[in-house]
Amino acid sequence: MSPVQDSPRRPGPPDLNLFRVFDVVYRERNLTRAAEVLFLSQSAVSHALARLREQLGAPLFVRQGRGVAPTPLAERVAPEIREALALLQQAVHHTRGFEPARDVGTFTLAMSDMLEPSIVPRLVARLQERSPEARISSVRLERTRLERDLASGRLDLAIDVEQPTSAELRHTAFTRDAFCVVSRKRRRLDVAAYMAAKHVTVSSRRTGLAVEDLVLSRLGYQREVTVRCRHYETACRIVSGSDLLLTMPRRRAEEINGVLDEDLHLLPMPLALPRLELHLYWHRSEDSEPRSQWLRSELQSLAKVLMGPRRGA
Repeated sequence: MSPVQDSPRRPGPPDLNLFRVFDVVYRERNLTRAAEVLFLSQSAVSHALARLREQLGAPLFVRQGRGVAPTPLAERVAPEIREALALLQQAVHHTRGFEPARDVGTFTLAMSDMLEPSIVPRLVARLQERSPEARISSVRLERTRLERDLASGRLDLAIDVEQPTSAELRHTAFTRDAFCVVSRKRRRLDVAAYMAAKHVTVSSRRTGLAVEDLVLSRLGYQREVTVRCRHYETACRIVSGSDLLLTMPRRRAEEINGVLDEDLHLLPMPLALPRLELHLYWHRSEDSEPRSQWLRSELQSLAKVLMGPRRGA
């Protein structure tokens, strides 16, 4: 009699906890930080990744410096895993009801360096009243990674100038503001005087034209920029001790001028530039997710405060 052979063992249903671990590791790019977020030991995180690797039949992360980097397979499956987890979370919220004080947790918001001082302090104050246990992480915006970071959950929301996007991203207007010219001297500024002056500009990028220079170039103008820095307050202090001019959004200029010791003059822009419009961005998988909806609503309410009457208006 021939021996009875065991039938091939079929893999059981996937453990959803493994995908949660994958999602956090993908977002953090570091096993220690991921373990802290998940309230697990680092060995437990490593074991979960090993089990998921067995199920998928290929490695998901490789060592890179002090952290890890996703493999091409991880990059492909990350958006789908993120979307599936969001759907599960949405089902839970629909069952028990979303409560901001309990359910917001940690969220990550991306924006440029120049926006952070006017947005994050007000947002923190607002959330301390409505969701005191919420934890906020403000990070620098990287446009080349924006869609991927929002899809993977490394970012929850982003604030940036209006720009073309794919169908995977949603966006809505956040704030609009007119440009003004900041000067140490009170003077009449026409186009000729503006173009003859030397300028300081603000940009979070190392190279490339600032927003106002892009607009000016479309109008056929090119000004002389002699100083480039990352923060508007730094630029205003430079202007206060020089004859350089600074072109920046008027509301932010009024805000900075109100706290500086120097008395700067805010002059009308001599050229008709379009208003600077910022948009709020998120991934389409978050459209109906209660947590994301609530955060977007809070930011839209904050935008109304930022867009309120200007000083002296």
